[in-house]
Amino acid sequence: MAWQGLKAVGLAEVGMALVTGDETPVEIILLAYGMEEGLRGFYVAMTSNVNDKEVAAMFTKLADIEDRHKEKLFKLYRELDPSVPDLETFEADIVGKVMEGGLTAEEFLEKNRLAMETVPDVLSMAMMIETQALDLYLRYSNRTKDEKSKGVLFEIAQEEKAHLAALGRVMDKNVRTQFQA
Repeated sequence: MAWQGLKAVGLAEVGMALVTGDETPVEIILLAYGMEEGLRGFYVAMTSNVNDKEVAAMFTKLADIEDRHKEKLFKLYRELDPSVPDLETFEADIVGKVMEGGLTAEEFLEKNRLAMETVPDVLSMAMMIETQALDLYLRYSNRTKDEKSKGVLFEIAQEEKAHLAALGRVMDKNVRTQFQA
């Protein structure tokens, strides 16, 4: 509802270095799992960085949802490769635990600390990250040739869209409360 016609700038290939389009479903799952862990780490860090209890609760909820995404990805992985004995063995194969932009949660927080001083700033940053996740999963889905991988990536993109909507509701409520004060 707040969109004012602004458009993203930059090359469409930004963030695509991790995917060539020839990945197997197993490789896509490993990549997505690592990104979900990176985003979960960001939300856990943000929970302790905000003073607003409602916003902290939202970040805790989002971190929990990222854990559920990881569970779903691990279950799918086990369907494709039942030889993996447990989660620990699976996680040893994860390439990295980076957020969708290629940074770890710690790196991202360090680079953007000054842009996250108020509750609306923090919520805006989280909305930006969820938007990037949505976009990246959709672009990965379009690039991969395997139909099962496409389906997994598209489903995760739709869940990221729901996260964005939830953050928007908290932002709307937060902004309204500020204007009423």
